[in-house]
Amino acid sequence: NMGGKSTYLRQVALIVLMAQAGSFVPADDAVIGAVDRIFTRVGASDDLARGESTFMVEMIETANILRHATEKSLVILDEVGRGTATFDGLSLAWAIVEYLHETRRPKTLFATHYHELTELASLLPRVVNRTLAVKEWDDRIVFLRRVIPGSADKSYGLHVARLAGLPPGVIERAGEILTNLEAQEYDLTGKPRLARGRGAPATHEPAQLTLFAPPEQVVASLLRDVEIERLTPLAALNFLQSLKSRLG
Repeated sequence: NMGGKSTYLRQVALIVLMAQAGSFVPADDAVIGAVDRIFTRVGASDDLARGESTFMVEMIETANILRHATEKSLVILDEVGRGTATFDGLSLAWAIVEYLHETRRPKTLFATHYHELTELASLLPRVVNRTLAVKEWDDRIVFLRRVIPGSADKSYGLHVARLAGLPPGVIERAGEILTNLEAQEYDLTGKPRLARGRGAPATHEPAQLTLFAPPEQVVASLLRDVEIERLTPLAALNFLQSLKSRLG
């Protein structure tokens, strides 16, 4: 967050457009081939007149890109999939990257907050990870505005929220919740124990069901109660592992 990735994406698109028009570009030197079209999916807005939600608009624009992009196109995608549940968004983003890589093969810049997508660099030969450099200092961060190889291991959302002026109590509480999430503290339904700390105590599974019910009954009960659409990928894996351990 606030590292400059969206600005970088727009900058690349503008530089390519200027080069195609025969203009100078803001660089010491540049090698830019012929580009037939520039496709962008950036920002977030709905279309009230047509009754289309923000996510629907996002998917319509993305579908147009996937249908018409060619090997000579430039594609700019900024956080595709963020407008829906984590599982759906991550799955769509992953599949979109694979499709562009294997089928259309345009030059593509894809910015995302889904850290799982960085694994694609080890699976697809033409995918590389880049991140914006950040320096941490005295519990603060300094955005260096420099693109470097690799992937980010943090989003720095709490730091940005502090800069935006959220009350200190909200920032402190969010930090507690983040610590619980990063420690992979989930209950038996796969839900994170977000209420630990100064909030309400965590809710535990009734002991009687665990001690006396057959394992199959316990697993069936947990599956009925879990809200799949609210699970993060990591929470789902932990939930699956807990079910497996119960069945032996």
